[in-house]
Amino acid sequence: MPSLASAADHIQDLGAYVSASPSSFHAVHEAGRRLEEAGFVRLDELQPWEGGPGQYFIIRDGALIAWVVPEGAGPATGFNILGAHTDSPTFKLKPKPTTGAHGWLQAGVEVYGGPLLNSWLDRELQLAGRLVMLDGTEHLTATGPMLRFPQLAIHLDRTVNDGLTLDKQRHMNPVWGLGNPADADLLAVLASHVSGASVDPAHIGGYDVVMADTQAPSVFGGNSEFFASGRLDNLSSTHAGLAALTAHASAPGTGSPIAVLAAFDHEEIGSNSRSGACGPILEDVLVRVSDGLGATVSQRRQALAASFCVSADAGHAVHPNYAERHDPANHPVLNGGPLLKINANQRYATDASGAALWARLCAEAGVPYQEFVSNNAIPCGSTIGPLTATRLGIRTVDVGVPLLSMHSARELCGVKDPWRLAAVTAQFFRTAV
Repeated sequence: MPSLASAADHIQDLGAYVSASPSSFHAVHEAGRRLEEAGFVRLDELQPWEGGPGQYFIIRDGALIAWVVPEGAGPATGFNILGAHTDSPTFKLKPKPTTGAHGWLQAGVEVYGGPLLNSWLDRELQLAGRLVMLDGTEHLTATGPMLRFPQLAIHLDRTVNDGLTLDKQRHMNPVWGLGNPADADLLAVLASHVSGASVDPAHIGGYDVVMADTQAPSVFGGNSEFFASGRLDNLSSTHAGLAALTAHASAPGTGSPIAVLAAFDHEEIGSNSRSGACGPILEDVLVRVSDGLGATVSQRRQALAASFCVSADAGHAVHPNYAERHDPANHPVLNGGPLLKINANQRYATDASGAALWARLCAEAGVPYQEFVSNNAIPCGSTIGPLTATRLGIRTVDVGVPLLSMHSARELCGVKDPWRLAAVTAQFFRTAV
């Protein structure tokens, strides 16, 4: 993991992390590998946990919670939590996935979240995720470049440039080969791409497999100021949290808060799962950590009251060709610093105390920040911040890296903003709030 001192190193490492993370399951596997390399211990939720200082993590499906308990932590010590998510809008493999017609082999996929459909056309794509065997064992699989949503030639639709309409069922069926579907088996292909194990496709009991763009992340622009990649929403925040937490773990400081990275799954589809922000995973970990410090029920409530969550999810930069879609007075730009996300209807959880904390943290970290608020005529989306605040009663502020092309197969950010988010997060982890 590169030092937080270098924005250039950080953006290159973000690219490496995204490339290693074509699915949420790969994202937490790679995060776990990096944490173990930094001295973190993976815990088993089925086993007892020892209390006391140390650095630990768990993986539950496509989610990861990692934390650092400093020397001097007690039963009422608060938690400083960086919340993020590991999933991105995409397409998920359906049951009976081997389809096709007219000599083509195709894959049956279902839309996951809210992708910009046209951005997925004419790209080399892969399938990636987990295979769960009948005996319960799991294997990661990633095919590499294999599929494509081919666009219809303009000669066959002369009006296409007047407005492209894509039917999710009829038009979003990727091709992956030639032949008769009766003679092909897409699950066998997935089984053949499991690394380090021989997998019999007949023994696959279930699978969570999604599509991912395979184009490598890239720095570009007149002054190399842009960074293009898939899955920046929201691996940019997950990676920033990883970088900050591993840096913090090397010198957590006696008496500092318990630093936590909570990387949830399923945010793009509402977070209603056992590994999502609406589920119990974060509370499960916080309860067990406080139990290990000898907390009573009352002391645990004290700890939660002393806690704070920085919910980090990507936000919108002003689009130069569609400036009227943004708030007239608030136009965030790339490389202008991470966003403070505000919404009067609490679609973001930021309030005055959260805004003040964020301003303080950015000043102490030497990082500029920008405010984001939606145009009144165009309601914003939401994220994990309000869910975490509602479920646990923890004070929460919503922030994130500004993007263009959010929910595209290939998104765009500035080269400085992800590193700045990591730097502020590192400051947050060591600050009593």
